[in-house]
Amino acid sequence: MYQINDNFELTYDQLAYSFTKVYWNLIVQHNLVKQNRGKNARVVTIIKDIQSTYQIPAEFSFDKIDNQIQIKAVSEIKSTMKQNVFGALYGDTRGKFYAFDHKSEYFKLNPAVHSFMLNYQRLIVNLTNYHMAAMIEQLNEVPSINYLLGKVETIARRSSLRPFEKVLLDHFEQKCFYCGKTLSNGNRQTHVDHFIPWSFVQSDHVWNLVLSCNTCNSSKSDKLPKRDFLEDIIERNNELIVKEDENVLNLMTNYKNKKIILLYDYSIKNGFDQIWSP
Repeated sequence: MYQINDNFELTYDQLAYSFTKVYWNLIVQHNLVKQNRGKNARVVTIIKDIQSTYQIPAEFSFDKIDNQIQIKAVSEIKSTMKQNVFGALYGDTRGKFYAFDHKSEYFKLNPAVHSFMLNYQRLIVNLTNYHMAAMIEQLNEVPSINYLLGKVETIARRSSLRPFEKVLLDHFEQKCFYCGKTLSNGNRQTHVDHFIPWSFVQSDHVWNLVLSCNTCNSSKSDKLPKRDFLEDIIERNNELIVKEDENVLNLMTNYKNKKIILLYDYSIKNGFDQIWSP
């Protein structure tokens, strides 16, 4: 919802990447191979074939596999999504929720639907996770379904934020974003923190990530930083936007200051109203 462009559009590649990552982690990491009744879902066949072809261990999350293999998986699953996913709710909602175009490979949300999703984001995510877990539990068996809701709730989480840590360390001083203390001291281990909690965002974007010391990271936990820090992260992100670094520019695609302000305001509306300061 925060990666759309100014026309409320997402690319098929963006959606297919998220779709592939979620199902890879369900199928490969957690062995939840039954995703529908009857024969295996096409996504299961694609992912299992790629895992077998490249002999990828079951403990490897999607983020850990080679980039070229990721691209191959996303490409194959995108083709299947064109057949079975993008149009799935289109007729049921009479085309009022979203539009899609196979030729340009863009998916466009109705602005009113996007606004509704922002307002009720936490509720929608919780309901989706619950019903997804309930369906998977019916189709799969112990031990794969043990701690199932926890597995479903974390399937989108990135296995490591180290790549983002490197980006931030390459371009900014090695100090805690919150308390300003240096992170070079061995007693202050460097952490990468989601400025607005991951449990609300449910995704990893460099524009929502900051370097933090162990003390601040532990103390902040799942809380929202006081609003003063919002101005600081906007200033930091404006510095990132003008970096002459292709990797950074790719990570900042479709970023606008208004997005992180929206994210902050909507997180409060969705119940993340416990404000933290160091």
